[in-house]
Amino acid sequence: MAESWGSLIEPCRTSYLLKVPFFLLFFLIFPLSSAFSVSFDGNATVEAVSLQDPKDMALLLLFKLQLQENPLSSWDANVPMSNWTGVTRSNQTGRVTGLNLTRFNLSGQVHPCLCNLTFLETLVLSHNSFNTSIPSCLWRLWSLRTLDLSYNMFTGVLPSTAFATMSQIIELDLSHNMLRGEIPMWIGNFSVILEKLNLGFNSFHGELPKSLLNLMTLKYLNLSHNSLIGNVGDFNQALVSLNLESNMLSGTLPCLYSSRESLTVLNLANNSILGGIPTCISSLGGLTQLNLSHNELRYGISPRMVFSERLCVLDLSYNELSGKIPSRIAEASDKSVLLLLDLSHNQFSGNIPVTITELKSLQALFLSYNLLVGEIPERIGNLTYLQVIDLSHNLLTGSIPLNIVGCFQLLALILNNNNLSGEIQPVLDALDSLKIFDIGNNKISGEIPLTLAGCKSLEVVDLSYNNLSGSLNDAITKWPNLKFLSLARNKFSGSLPSWLFTFQAIHTLDFSGNKFSGYIPDGNFNSSPNFYNGDIRKTTPAVPSISDRSLVIKLSLVADETSLIFNYNLTTTIGIDLSENLLHGEIPVDLFGLHGLEYLNLSYNFLNGPVPGSIGKLQKLKALDLSHNSLSGHIPENITVLRNLTVLNLSYNCFSGVIPTKRGYWKFLGAFAGNPDLCMESSSNVCQRTFPVEPGKKFKEEMEEGPLSIWVFCISALVSFYVGVIVLFCSTRTRSFILQTKSLTG
Repeated sequence: MAESWGSLIEPCRTSYLLKVPFFLLFFLIFPLSSAFSVSFDGNATVEAVSLQDPKDMALLLLFKLQLQENPLSSWDANVPMSNWTGVTRSNQTGRVTGLNLTRFNLSGQVHPCLCNLTFLETLVLSHNSFNTSIPSCLWRLWSLRTLDLSYNMFTGVLPSTAFATMSQIIELDLSHNMLRGEIPMWIGNFSVILEKLNLGFNSFHGELPKSLLNLMTLKYLNLSHNSLIGNVGDFNQALVSLNLESNMLSGTLPCLYSSRESLTVLNLANNSILGGIPTCISSLGGLTQLNLSHNELRYGISPRMVFSERLCVLDLSYNELSGKIPSRIAEASDKSVLLLLDLSHNQFSGNIPVTITELKSLQALFLSYNLLVGEIPERIGNLTYLQVIDLSHNLLTGSIPLNIVGCFQLLALILNNNNLSGEIQPVLDALDSLKIFDIGNNKISGEIPLTLAGCKSLEVVDLSYNNLSGSLNDAITKWPNLKFLSLARNKFSGSLPSWLFTFQAIHTLDFSGNKFSGYIPDGNFNSSPNFYNGDIRKTTPAVPSISDRSLVIKLSLVADETSLIFNYNLTTTIGIDLSENLLHGEIPVDLFGLHGLEYLNLSYNFLNGPVPGSIGKLQKLKALDLSHNSLSGHIPENITVLRNLTVLNLSYNCFSGVIPTKRGYWKFLGAFAGNPDLCMESSSNVCQRTFPVEPGKKFKEEMEEGPLSIWVFCISALVSFYVGVIVLFCSTRTRSFILQTKSLTG
């Protein structure tokens, strides 16, 4: 049977509390002398004690006794209630009218004796750790105006029937709990003056109660992050804020005509809303935030849909919208306050409208993952407040406009996966606040300008998959906060600099696929604590890759809606990749002293000498590739103690000796292919020199595939033979030749 609030503990009037004469209970909790103490130093204490109600004091002290911990030290019978933390009393009657215990780290149960505080108007227990059901008697507090139990772990379901005694409540907040079941129909008519209702971040399911559509006093409704289904519905009251984010709602977008002038926030993100965006949405003249992201919206945006100058946030990302971006998507007047425009992850095509550069207040522009073509507007530098530009994963051409340095407050410039060309201009050093610079997978050429030393705030730099060349200059050393640096798949040459491993905050270094030569720098491994200890704050895949990088930019709107707060989360493998270069010499011993490494790839070079015995110290290593070098000597036995190692490739080197099967090397048999002087110990004490050709494939798997491959070859040969014979005999020339031969022999 489903648990409901109605089946929980009954109110105090039926509990043991009132079975004892109240005056006796009162004197048991606190002594007579403290209840009627008088201070002759003034009238304050006399007045405070005379106005406090002994019944309310007894109830609050009993509530305190039920808590698992008692941080309410000021709640003491010897202390006037006027000094009790979180307690508000009436100046006329002395009765308790408010109880605000938010963020007190309280746990245990909410004792139903609170329900006997009959003059209580405000009850706030938010941001604590209560983990029981909500006492049903709370719904009978006739004087309650505000009930806030948010950010706890309350369980159970809402009662199936309403209580008429709670008809005066104005604000009800049960968000961020573990409540479940359907939202009952009475939620829309139990109070005649309800203005704020927040049931977000729970586990409610079912459809939206139709009674909410007609609750005329309702202004703020938040049912986000539940499992609600059905259509959104057209609300008939003048809402100020409507948040239905992260449910399973479907249907088409309503016009919300009743909220045309009042609605400021509309958040329907992360649902399954279909169809196009009706132009009536732009008639919501009071909107400051519109979030329709992560739905199934499609078709183009009508050029007649122009949002008002009050709009601060417009997020239409992660849909299937197509066509051209409208030239006027929002009013671009001097009073315009649009801060964030996110049209990413759609199917927009055509050029980036130049009129976007007229949105002077813009601080974040996301147009990534579309089909946009043409060049980046030259006047992009007019947006002097921009913090983030993300135009990645499009078909943009041309060069990075010089005028972009006008965005002098820029924190993230993300242009990867386009067809951009040209060179990195020296003037980019004017972007001295830049933290993220990603131009990977383009056609950028030239060298890294020395002037980029001025970008001292850089933390994430990705220049991979371009045509950059030259040697590494010391400009990179001026980026002390560097966390991620990828120069992979370019044409860099020269020797690796001595400062390569000296960055204090570095997570990932990827220099693979270039023409670096010389030795791997030795003796200067004063590097990041991440290389030495790993990053305990994150988890990486079981089979990590140096290319596994997740960069999530987070922008939050400040309370006055005048600016955005920039933050980002970088999740990447802690590793070093120097593969596919021209490096030679031995592997530095200290390189294997970086105990926090999860990924190390030195393959496809000309390295020689033995593998350092300190490899056993890389306890967090998950992937090691030293293949296609000239390494020699025995395979270090302590490789088998690396418990996290899932990928090992030592193939095509000059290793020698015997690999014992009892040490766990059988898991990596494919890793030893192409080493002529290496053999595997067998049960017959015969040295087995046959290894799988494909690294990582077990010998048993290859043997099982061998007979199958032979059978496939034989069958395909027979089929080819018979097809050839049939074709041959079906041709006219062949038949005539056979007939002529028969006539001659006849």
